[in-house]
Formats: sequence, structure tokens, C-alpha cells
Amino acid sequence: MFNPTHTFVHLLFIGIVALFPVVNPIGSAFMVNPYLSKLPDDERKNAIKKITIYAFAFCVISLFIGHWILELFGISIPVIQVAGGIMICKMGWELLSGDKNEKTDKSNTENFNVAENLFYPLTFPVTTGAGTISVVFTLSAHSANANWTAYLLNTLSIVIAIFIMCVLVYVSYSNTKIIIHKLGDNGKKAINQISAFLIFCVGLQIFFTGIKTLF
Repeated sequence: MFNPTHTFVHLLFIGIVALFPVVNPIGSAFMVNPYLSKLPDDERKNAIKKITIYAFAFCVISLFIGHWILELFGISIPVIQVAGGIMICKMGWELLSGDKNEKTDKSNTENFNVAENLFYPLTFPVTTGAGTISVVFTLSAHSANANWTAYLLNTLSIVIAIFIMCVLVYVSYSNTKIIIHKLGDNGKKAINQISAFLIFCVGLQIFFTGIKTLF
């Protein structure tokens, strides 16, 4: 009884530690906030709930069948990194260029249909991207076991780790508006500018990581 319990706790700890930096709930919250800031509170909460549910479903599906789906379509993780990086760069550039004048900024945020973009790109690749897929695939391989009971127990620990990470995403996304509100208008503009720049930089990093792996 000791060994299965020890393995369960060990994998749970590894799952949380490995997923936290790639999901980055706090950093992702500031990236997503500019797109949710114009929504009424009830719609914002609903959007955050859906993003959290999508993120959990995405990670769990990747855990069980994601590897086979990529093989079915002949898509590699580096290609996902390149495509996702381009998309994130596009989002960051639009936010940066939109802040040059209020009319453009207002038009960009109002024309962005949040309901139609909750999964792509707000959930994938902003909240859970190619890095998350890589970690989930690695955890999946680490949990493999010839013993069916041990495999289920190991997989359960990873699912719980994913759930905990999604809870952190929900808490971070829900409280970002409050933090920015306390900073005032100037603080809000500064955070939005920094967030937009970070979105662009993260996109570039993901893009060049994919390119480096491919070549």
C-alpha cells in the first residue's frame, strides 16, 4: 500500500511543479485581461469559467489521446509551437498598435468577439499551449505502468494536478481586474502595455523554439 501511495503523491507533486511554469496562470491572466476587460462582470465570470473548463478538457484529452491525434494528422509539437507563436505575436502586435490612439484601441477590443475566441486563441495557445502539451505528454509517459490499477492511480494523480492548475487559472483570471482597478487608470494603461509586449515576446519565444526544434 505504501508504494502506490508514494507514487501517487510523487506524480501529483511532479505534475504541479511541471505544469505551473508552462501554464503560468498569473502571467496568462494579464495577457488575457485586455480581451475580457470590456465585458460586464457576469459575462466576464462566465467567460473565465469556460476558459477554465476548456483548459481542463484540453489537458485531459491531451493526456489520453492527444499524442494519437497529432500522429493522425501528421502534426508535430514544433509545428504547433510555430503556428501558436505566430498567433500570439499577432495578438500582441494588435494590442500594441491599438494603444497608439484610443479610437483604434476601442475598436480592437470591441471588434474582438470574446465568445467566438474563448477556446482559440484565449484557451489555446494563450492559457494552455504547445509547452503544456509537451509536459502532459511527458507526464503521460511517466505514468505508464503494466499494472492496470497502478496506471489508473498514476493517471488520476496527473488529472488532479491538472485540476489544481485550472483552479489557479480561474482564481488568477478572476482577480486580475481587481488588481488592475486598484492600480488606477495610469496603472491600467501601463499593465496593458506591458501585457501586450509580453504577449508579443512570448509569441516570439514559442515561435523560435519551434523553429529551433524543426531545424
